Amino acid sequence: MDPMIFNLHSPLFATLQHLAEIPDDVEKAINNAPSQAYVRDAKAMAATPADVKELPGSYVFEVDMPGVKSGDIKVQVEENVLVISGERKREEDKEGKYLRMERRVGKFMRKFSLPENANSEKVAAVCKDGVLIVTVEKLPPPEPKKPKTIEVKVA
Repeated sequence: MDPMIFNLHSPLFATLQHLAEIPDDVEKAINNAPSQAYVRDAKAMAATPADVKELPGSYVFEVDMPGVKSGDIKVQVEENVLVISGERKREEDKEGKYLRMERRVGKFMRKFSLPENANSEKVAAVCKDGVLIVTVEKLPPPEPKKPKTIEVKVA
């Protein structure tokens, strides 16, 4: 092997070291990047458990929301997609300090594609015992087309 490769004072090593150095302004941007918040929010979104069930006349979405006030929850329907979003906040405790913090806080969002027969105009949401229940009614099935009788005229 070439002994020049392992020499710390070689021009190759100096060039690699120079390329690896990060300028101060870039380092500040990296440390304050919104990507950290995005990663945290993505984890919260993935960790928001939900059940979806189909009933004869509706679809029901049950999403765990422990400790979230109903005013902090937003339910929307955008182009046949149900969007549930909000923010779980931690109240400040001035009497003591946390020794362990495992409950997730921060923004959350879940998206569910609605089936073709979901009526996006008839959506109801209720939060009960830490569970958000969103009910989307089904559209009535289309009535089968009756055969149309055409009168045959004599020419």
